[in-house]
Amino acid sequence: MRIISTERSQVLAARVAEKLGVPLVETIFRRFPDGELYLKCGELDDETLIISSIVDNDMFVQTLLAIDAADRSMNTLVVPYLGYSRQDKRFSPGEPISARTIARALSTGVGRVYVINIHDRSVLRYFGVPSKEITIAPAVGSYVGDLRLKNPLVLAPDEGAIGLASEVAAVGGWDCDHLVKTRLSGEEVRIAPKTVDVAGRDVVIVDDIISTGGTLATAARMLRDQGANSIHAACVHGVLTSGAYTRLRAAGVSSVVSSDTCESASSLISAANAIATAIGEDAHH
Repeated sequence: MRIISTERSQVLAARVAEKLGVPLVETIFRRFPDGELYLKCGELDDETLIISSIVDNDMFVQTLLAIDAADRSMNTLVVPYLGYSRQDKRFSPGEPISARTIARALSTGVGRVYVINIHDRSVLRYFGVPSKEITIAPAVGSYVGDLRLKNPLVLAPDEGAIGLASEVAAVGGWDCDHLVKTRLSGEEVRIAPKTVDVAGRDVVIVDDIISTGGTLATAARMLRDQGANSIHAACVHGVLTSGAYTRLRAAGVSSVVSSDTCESASSLISAANAIATAIGEDAHH
């Protein structure tokens, strides 16, 4: 087996190659003068692992090109971050189900697909080949442990994210809850944990994606007012658009960390171990 990656997943691909003890193949990326993308892979064998986060439209096209470049081998595709997955249904008439469009396109030329902490698991059914979710909650949990907080409180930003937060909290046997919004008046909203009091507590807000960080920043300010000792944010996919990192730090969040599914300076958690384990287990079946 050999591993190839697209341009924005090189670090994660190298880590997975190291864990699996398989070669990482050099790939050249270029752009033609008209903006079209070009890639060229080194020598492949009869089995290829393609690692590619769909963090933007270029990476989507690069993934399709990489799959086609490896058309003489049995291909497994790992999509650490699946862009467009949040448009997983029609919210209003005339809209595409973008998650389905992307999943269908990525199903050609591969035998199976792995996605890391997908926004909604129902999206997996749109792939035309066997697909599986990998969770890196244990890795996020061990990061929370490394913060050395005294009796931390793990919070999900809403009820939908409680699954991930509880898995993270289970790592250290920490308290876990989710935030709820209460409308106090037409203008005023209160955001607080459903059952636990944050006064004097070190809080870690855990989510699958941090995009603009707007809701999280508002929540952080309110938790500070409610007497939280410190506030940290940890997510799987650090999309961090429109100045999200600064917004969160300015709102009093002491640390903002993500994993290497979206590679950036805040990627202090790695998905490599979870990917290597899943690939290894399925190879033995």
